[in-house]
Amino acid sequence: MNESSFDSLRGQVRGRVITSGDADYDEARAVHNGMIDKKPAAVVRVSQVADVIASVNFARDNSLDLAIRGGGHSAPGFGTWNDALVIDFVNTRGVRVDPASRTARSEAGATWADFNHATHAFGLATTGGIVGTTGVAGLTLGGGIGYLSRKYGLSCDNLISADVVTAEGKFLTASESENDDLFWALRGGGGNFGVVTSLEFGLHPVDMVHAGIIAYPLEHAETVSKFYREHLASAPEELGAFLGFALGPPVPFLPEEWHGKPVCVVVGMWTGDPAEGAARWQPFLDVAPVAGSMVGPMPYPALNQAFDALQPKGLLSYWKADFLPELTDSAIEEHIRYGATIPTVQTAVHLYPIDGAVQRVGPTETAFANRTVKFAPVIAAFWQDPTDNDANVAWVREYAAALRPHSAPGGYINFMDGDDQGRVAENYGPNYKRLREVKAKYDPQNLFHVNQNITPA
Repeated sequence: MNESSFDSLRGQVRGRVITSGDADYDEARAVHNGMIDKKPAAVVRVSQVADVIASVNFARDNSLDLAIRGGGHSAPGFGTWNDALVIDFVNTRGVRVDPASRTARSEAGATWADFNHATHAFGLATTGGIVGTTGVAGLTLGGGIGYLSRKYGLSCDNLISADVVTAEGKFLTASESENDDLFWALRGGGGNFGVVTSLEFGLHPVDMVHAGIIAYPLEHAETVSKFYREHLASAPEELGAFLGFALGPPVPFLPEEWHGKPVCVVVGMWTGDPAEGAARWQPFLDVAPVAGSMVGPMPYPALNQAFDALQPKGLLSYWKADFLPELTDSAIEEHIRYGATIPTVQTAVHLYPIDGAVQRVGPTETAFANRTVKFAPVIAAFWQDPTDNDANVAWVREYAAALRPHSAPGGYINFMDGDDQGRVAENYGPNYKRLREVKAKYDPQNLFHVNQNITPA
């Protein structure tokens, strides 16, 4: 299609339709991952639901691939696609909080920084991601692991309803009482079933938290990892923390001698009685010599955005993920082995706990099925120089292969990369058949296929 082919769409939307002839086309087509260099036919920066309906109808009627972009953080770059129509929610980022009912409705373009800013004004929050620039919609539709998961469940467990434009261009609300099959599928099934235009969440009293960011020399990683595994298993759910491996970042609380050196980290927060905060983190400070730490009260949004500066838009990246039924001694050995060879200071290797409130939801109650494992590890390499592409991709793949013998089937869908399509069925396990049936009902022609795709039954 040429640029004039989109004139009819321009007449149907109030948002802007950007094509290759526009000066800001390259900016409009870019997503967070600098590895992705797709050239869509057009990007529609929608302004309201009416624009979404028009765009879906236009893509379907003109046999165009359709890509949906919320925060644009998709590791495989699914927020853009060659020769596709991209629905971009960058201009719809509002969040409306109802403090009386402890709910919030987020537009599809909002990031977790947007969401947390809005809810924190009322001393409220819900489970979000680890990076503030991550999109609310994308994270939630894939499940939503975060600091608050142990206490309040996944992001999708806190979803009350979602507004959706289907492949037919119909506007639906999905909830426990309306289109409940669609609501079930949205909670973990990704963007397979329609364009989600807004999401309503339940909120919880979370204001100031007692945060902990602790870095240890890698030589003590075995002691720290085993302690983390045992301590967290019996810790109150108000303690949410992940174990990680990294190169020491250039931050004030870490002495310069550790900048760029391999470290083991524990990062998280205590959301219980503030008076207990220091005592809750003391065991982590005592377990092994500490290279550097920042432990103390801070607003929840500040912790949620603590790593944003390390991962600006445009870095090259490649990801892999699995689920660990247990964090075995052998798995710890592999993490330490590869932790010694982490390529860049931006690279993130994190192990997120899957326990507490997450496991009080049954594996078939939502599309997110992986609720009996103990940890969700991610290996996410980030780098700047394209000449390092092959080496860094190979490092991630080798690391993931080393963990595979210790892993359960599947992997957190939000952490999977573009070459993981073959793992989609195993990820959803007992829910895959039902997901395919829901897909066949709401998107029988697979219009929404630019994702970790669930094919119609």
